[in-house]
Amino acid sequence: MQGKIVTISRQCGSGGHSIGSELAKRLDVPFYDKEIIEMAAKESGFQQEFIEETGEHMNSSLLFNIARHVAYAGRGNYEDYQPLQDQLYFTQVKIVKELAVKGPCVIVGRCADYILRNRNDVLNVFIHADMEYKKNRCLERGQFSGEDAEDMIRRKDKLRADHYRYYTDEKWGTSTNYHLCLDSSVFGIEKCVSMIKDACKGMYPAS
Repeated sequence: MQGKIVTISRQCGSGGHSIGSELAKRLDVPFYDKEIIEMAAKESGFQQEFIEETGEHMNSSLLFNIARHVAYAGRGNYEDYQPLQDQLYFTQVKIVKELAVKGPCVIVGRCADYILRNRNDVLNVFIHADMEYKKNRCLERGQFSGEDAEDMIRRKDKLRADHYRYYTDEKWGTSTNYHLCLDSSVFGIEKCVSMIKDACKGMYPAS
């Protein structure tokens, strides 16, 4: 996969992280998901917990707005009045671009497909699945309880979609924004990895 970068956007519970991780191993390239959170924490000074909670989510809660107001009260520069979430987003934009410059890799989430849209060496993938499959995966991993799993999955995906729309003015999950859309509940994790790897081989070489 010389010269190729793979971005993976994914619905909650669809297995996008697992697919990305295994794909990176098979391609022998770096894998970035939670690692970007660690990098953003070092770059911005934000706590990792804050970045993990808001890094891909459009957060409009009262507490968030209060925190933003307190953090920037009394500062004079225009840049200092950027909402915390905007600062975090642009920190991640910088990191994603720097990772792409370093060479081939697999990046999960963080609007990477949009951030790297002007490069011709990127394969953008969207992973989705039916609700039953997503619920079962989340329950197996202990991510949510059985009673609220479906509501939490829908909520998390809505937050991701809102975040994506806010920063890209595009609709998250729309097939025209990606080169490849795969249903992991139909193909399974292993087959999805194989198909993405084959798609990388089939791409025209970067000019």
